Amino acid sequence: MTLYNFMEIGVKNHIKVVLNKQSDMCKCQQCVDDISAIALNNLPPKYIARDTGEIYSKLSQMENQFTVDIIKEITKAINIVSKNPRHE
Repeated sequence: MTLYNFMEIGVKNHIKVVLNKQSDMCKCQQCVDDISAIALNNLPPKYIARDTGEIYSKLSQMENQFTVDIIKEITKAINIVSKNPRHE
């Protein structure tokens, strides 16, 4: 059995969609990583222990519940990073 942080998976799944709606935001790996880290630091961890096959059914159940929170924190993180990007 493996532990998964649902919020980390959710941020990875939603960050590109949210970034694509922000045409003026840098999408380099450094900025994406910074956005992900800030968003995850503001989301409570939600760990699930599942075998690989079971993970997808559990994720789809949890996704509806937490998608709004994930997108909200990604959007806030984009605003923070856009004002102070760390890339070169």
